[in-house]
Amino acid sequence: MNKSAEDPSRVLNLSGVHNFRDYGGYAVIGGGAVKRGMLFRSGQHSGASDADLEAIAALDLRYIIDMRGNGERQSYPCRRHPEFGGEVVFYDGETAALAPHVEAARDALDETAAHAKMEALYANLPFRAPLIVILKRYFEALATGEGPSLVHCLAGKDRTGMAVALLHHALDVHPDDAMEDFLLTNTAGDLDARVAAGAETIRAKWGPIADSTIRILMGVDARYLSAMRKSVEREHGSLDAFLADVLEVDGARRDALRLHLIEA
Repeated sequence: MNKSAEDPSRVLNLSGVHNFRDYGGYAVIGGGAVKRGMLFRSGQHSGASDADLEAIAALDLRYIIDMRGNGERQSYPCRRHPEFGGEVVFYDGETAALAPHVEAARDALDETAAHAKMEALYANLPFRAPLIVILKRYFEALATGEGPSLVHCLAGKDRTGMAVALLHHALDVHPDDAMEDFLLTNTAGDLDARVAAGAETIRAKWGPIADSTIRILMGVDARYLSAMRKSVEREHGSLDAFLADVLEVDGARRDALRLHLIEA
């Protein structure tokens, strides 16, 4: 396992966009590393300041893959720089009835229940048909090699976290490093501001929920990603089979991803 997850330069500290970071830089099995400056992830951009938009514009994004559904995009429309010339890739429908962390908040009466509900949610995420569609489009976009990309959802941790973990696997990033990147959500950027933003959404839907439970719902835990992996392995035999058979990330597409995203 390398320590590149701890590199503070991978986090873009923005005032109105949470959890914005570069998820490249990790060593890959067999040699080389995932390129930096090509792969970014974040939460939604509805609160982006003008300065945030300038900082994001400097990344010269070719693709923005928005994992949210229509309802979320209408409730939290993302701001874009006036000169943004990339393509926004999205699913025209609902990728989730509610954002996963908001969905998990139903009946999450304490911290133990919140953890259990998040694990159950992650075990089911890979089998949601709309998410499969947008995951396919995510891999298609990245395999073109046309430039940097950003993937985001509402909080940038659940749907986005699954997508990033699957890409890391396809690129042969060590599982420990993929987990380190997943867990970076808990420390990247202004955690208190992100929790406060999530609390507003969660409480508007479900009423009073304790701060300690909100923090669990707005964070991540190794058990969540492990639950996703185990459920895929149980249904498909392996993550490789899931990538190839369900997401159409076969040998040729993996070769294209590696060609464009890995450097010696």
